[in-house]
Amino acid sequence: MTPRKHRIADYLRPKTLTMLLLGFSSGLPFFLVGNTFGYWLRDEHTSLTAIGFLSWVGIAYSLKFLWAPLIDRMDLPLFKRLGHRRGWMLFSQIVVGLALAAMGGAGTKAGLGRLGAFALVVAFASSTQDIVVDAWRIESADDGEEQGLLASAYQFSYRLALLTTDSLILLIAAAVGWRMSYGIYGAAMAVGIIATLFAMEPKSADVVMDKKESPLWTTRGFLDAVVGPFLAFFRAHGWLALVMLAAISLYRLPDFIMGPMANPYYHDLGLSKQTVGAVRGSIGLIATFAGIAAGGFCSLKLGYMRALIIGGIVQAAAIAAYAALAFAGLSIPLFALVMVGDNFSISFAGVALVAYMSSLTNLGYTATQYALLSSTYAWLGKILKGFSGAAVESLSHTHGLIHAYGIFFIVCGLTGLPAVLLFGALGYWHRRKQPVPAPA
Repeated sequence: MTPRKHRIADYLRPKTLTMLLLGFSSGLPFFLVGNTFGYWLRDEHTSLTAIGFLSWVGIAYSLKFLWAPLIDRMDLPLFKRLGHRRGWMLFSQIVVGLALAAMGGAGTKAGLGRLGAFALVVAFASSTQDIVVDAWRIESADDGEEQGLLASAYQFSYRLALLTTDSLILLIAAAVGWRMSYGIYGAAMAVGIIATLFAMEPKSADVVMDKKESPLWTTRGFLDAVVGPFLAFFRAHGWLALVMLAAISLYRLPDFIMGPMANPYYHDLGLSKQTVGAVRGSIGLIATFAGIAAGGFCSLKLGYMRALIIGGIVQAAAIAAYAALAFAGLSIPLFALVMVGDNFSISFAGVALVAYMSSLTNLGYTATQYALLSSTYAWLGKILKGFSGAAVESLSHTHGLIHAYGIFFIVCGLTGLPAVLLFGALGYWHRRKQPVPAPA
């Protein structure tokens, strides 16, 4: 059966509109404890090494599979009336909003330790929100077509949120300061809270979960909640599961490693916050949406593997292209071109990876298995990016600061090639496993 194209009207359904708002809520905190946090710290004359190490608060996103089994099987007592998924969503959104406001209230003058502690709370609550929103998205879909629609809506609004925290906040910070900006974005978590209150609790997983009669606190229930999702995943995919996890863990490596240094790079190049925000919010926004559309189209028409390979190649090239600003000299048109390439490629690769990972989950273990996969794609990059500032400062002793940035971005781009090769191998093995059609 030929897949149906998504129409504008499809995005106006209540379920899809809810997904758009929840995707925005999921994306909002990500850069506020990541790349944008680094811009704020560099503005306050924090060293690159400290910025790199503080980026480790984002490791919380890579550890979420550890508490995902709890979220899969336990209701949150005070929020139980909302339902299993919605209760956890509302709780995590409230904590994110309050912790972002606390970051703004503390500021850097309260000390990097206190500010980093609040950022860590944001990261843990935000990653908890991601667990539940991903599960809600997968469990709410009636079929594969709607799964693709919801994944597209999620990526669209998630990327929109990233742009507002990567570009619009720079204009706000230039006008009212970083501390007030973080308070404003903490209040913006109301978008997710409203979506959660109006969302429908998914029913498709309830039938499967009701069959799991053993309570979580029993040995059988604990093993089913914690070990069951992983056994089911490896049982479904065999030894190829290890190759899948390796490919997923390497796929977004270039983006993660370069992340903490991108905004300090702009700062040290002499670009103003207004210029960076204007470029990101104009042609950068167009490139992001174009990348989402292209990633969804290629996943649908070419299949997951080909889309992942294309996304991996363009992502590696786009991140290495940041070096052009260091070696060819800064110009606004060149900066805009680099930004367009980065936004397009990262969005393309993101859609392809989300669609692929969503296809690998089993009903009844949705939250835990998707948390495993999304943690896998992030954990290595989250660890390595902590050393990014130290790497640039080390290179700067022999090459100068700006050229050190250039070398660093080229190396970041090259780290994406192993994942391309692994997904190419996976595609070859999958084609070999497909049965040969019988002659007519």
